Amino acid sequence: MFLKVAWLVMRKDLTVEVRSREIVYTTVFFAVACVLVFAFALVKEGRPLEDAAAGIMWISVAFAGTLALGRTFERERHSETLRALMLAPVSRPAIYVGKLLGIVLLLLIVEAVLVPLVGLLFHAPIWNRPLLLIALLVSGTVGFSAVGTLFAAMLVRARSRDVMLPILLYPITIPVIIAGVRGTAALFEAVPAVDLAQMWLALLGFFDVVFVTLSLWTFEPLMTE
Repeated sequence: MFLKVAWLVMRKDLTVEVRSREIVYTTVFFAVACVLVFAFALVKEGRPLEDAAAGIMWISVAFAGTLALGRTFERERHSETLRALMLAPVSRPAIYVGKLLGIVLLLLIVEAVLVPLVGLLFHAPIWNRPLLLIALLVSGTVGFSAVGTLFAAMLVRARSRDVMLPILLYPITIPVIIAGVRGTAALFEAVPAVDLAQMWLALLGFFDVVFVTLSLWTFEPLMTE
């Protein structure tokens, strides 16, 4: 029943997004704009700033993720969908997992556009260890989205939610972003530091477990209050 509820919530979010394409277009455009601004500022005479690619990629992912979280729950607030879900006789953690999976899939679509663009503009060797890079991106996205989904749902009725979300989200997800940046930078070196990247990946996995567990534990009492 838990998995069925999570699947139905995720399918509902994806169905709405496929029909409107509002959030994915907005988020992709915002992420691409971030990368282009950094490229114009840091790439001079075709030479990018050394070791800039990893940081710019993760900053763009974080900014785009914040926008996607805000827009997703803004839509839920207007249609009272989240209220209806909370009144339904189903597991509250399952609702959280369904929302989390929807956000993660949306951000992975954005990253599929963003990463090749960063590789092109900043001469980043994204194809040296593609599987390890994908693992870093997926792990970092899950950790960031786990906290972001919880806070976005908690602030859905707050008047200052657009301001409060990044204020609450960024300090807590700094370890995830740092681990993602350092692991990606290790892969982007002339000789990829695979052992170092794997160490950061393991750390990201630890953060994912901690953040998802705490979010599952606190989602129901936070939403009930």
